[in-house]
Amino acid sequence: MSALVHPASARPPLIGLLGGTFDPVHFGHLRLGEEMREALGLDELRLLPAAQPPHRPPPVADARTRLQLLQLAVDGVPGFCVDARELQRPGPSYTVDSLRQLRADYPAASLVWILGADAFNGFTRWHDWPGILEHAHLAVASRPGSRIEGEAARLLAERGVAADALRERRAGGIVPVEITALDISATRLRALIARGASTRFLLPEAVREQIHQQGLYPRAAPTDGAPRQP
Repeated sequence: MSALVHPASARPPLIGLLGGTFDPVHFGHLRLGEEMREALGLDELRLLPAAQPPHRPPPVADARTRLQLLQLAVDGVPGFCVDARELQRPGPSYTVDSLRQLRADYPAASLVWILGADAFNGFTRWHDWPGILEHAHLAVASRPGSRIEGEAARLLAERGVAADALRERRAGGIVPVEITALDISATRLRALIARGASTRFLLPEAVREQIHQQGLYPRAAPTDGAPRQP
């Protein structure tokens, strides 16, 4: 956990939170975090790998491996850090539980949970979704062609705020942010690895090398110059 200094005279910290399985982490995750960091003026972007995601199949790689790859991906990247609290907590990785812990750790901060438009369209089906908005703002990543519909559209109309208003209160606002569309998915990466195809330029080089060196994700021999395993 990093220590954000908050002198009494300073403005409240604005902390962005990006959750996921990161199985494995790739440039789609990292570019989303970077564009959100810039668009919202975040003081820090924390990546939270999930232990047991409640609405999707279990991750392929174990928690220790995914955490190691994520730490490699953000090592030395200004404004980015890894938060492992969901891996240390038993049971399903509910967002509201993480936010309660983060609120206790950073009582003065404005917290911003980052999610995609598709996920936001199902937000009112999340576990204790009103509790999420009690502890954090939402930043909804909108790619070209994405649409916000139904209950999510109503919620946005009620709680929509501008990015520069996020520091004015600690939680409860929703801000849509247009981001670059990168067609990269962990599912596709795992498939590429499994058949020995190149993953170069789809994920950080340190992560790519570690995947090949450890033989992570069942695969054939690599075709992109990575070390071959015995």
